[in-house]
Amino acid sequence: MKHNVTLTIASLLSILFTSFHHADDVVRGMAPGRFSNLIPVFFLLVWLYATLVLAGRRSGYIIILAVSFMASGLPLVHMRGAGLVGGEIAKSSGAFFFVWTLIALSVTALFSVILSAHGLWSLRRGKSRESDSPDMERPGATV
Repeated sequence: MKHNVTLTIASLLSILFTSFHHADDVVRGMAPGRFSNLIPVFFLLVWLYATLVLAGRRSGYIIILAVSFMASGLPLVHMRGAGLVGGEIAKSSGAFFFVWTLIALSVTALFSVILSAHGLWSLRRGKSRESDSPDMERPGATV
């Protein structure tokens, strides 16, 4: 599988898990159900744009790297102190889904961090965006 396709899939999964997590936060009353919810929506929009439109470009890799790194820290926020372990979430219904989305988010976001760093490193070394594909698949390539 091509590097950019893997990054796109991992990033899209991270976006999905982040949206599940944020919705669960709002339902549980951890995040206010107010206008301030547009801030996470804005981050998800930028992340989605970088994943789908800026794929393979330096700006796309940088955005995915930064936002994925921030998203990978969400489990740390919820699992420290009273968080999940000693809090009411562990005793509530839907706790499994809440914890599972945090774990899945952490894994896919960290994987996106690694893949986007790899993509940036490849660009730095002078590899083109099309270096993953054979010459015959490139537009204008001669046989």
